[in-house]
Amino acid sequence: QVQLVESGGGLVQPGGSLRLSCAASGSIFSINNMGWYRQAPGKQRELVAALSSGGEMYADSVEGRFTASRDFAKNTVTLQMNSLEPTDTAVYYCNAGIRMSKWDQVKNYWGQGTQVTVSS
Repeated sequence: QVQLVESGGGLVQPGGSLRLSCAASGSIFSINNMGWYRQAPGKQRELVAALSSGGEMYADSVEGRFTASRDFAKNTVTLQMNSLEPTDTAVYYCNAGIRMSKWDQVKNYWGQGTQVTVSS
C-alpha cells in the first residue's frame, strides 16, 4: 500500500504565503513524478505544479508565485505559495506516480487534500 499525506493548508490573507507538504509512504520502489493539483468549488481539478525527470511545470496562473520542490531521500514534495490571491482558494491535492516494485507499472496516487483559503 502507498499513502500520500498532505499538511500545511489553512487561512491566509491576500498577499500572504503558505507552504504545503506531502509525504509518500508505504511500499515504494520508485517515484516517477510528484506534484500538486487543486480544485475550487464548482470547478474541475487542475494542475498547479508537476516535477519529473523531464523538469518542472507550473500552471500559468501560479508561475512566478509558487515553487514546488522534492526531497528524493524522504519521498516528499512541498509547494511554497507566495503572493496568494483569493482565486488561489481551493482544496490542494498531492499527486505522485509510484512504482511499488520493479515488476509493477507506475500507478497514480492522490492525497486526501488540504484546504487553502485566501481571504481578508
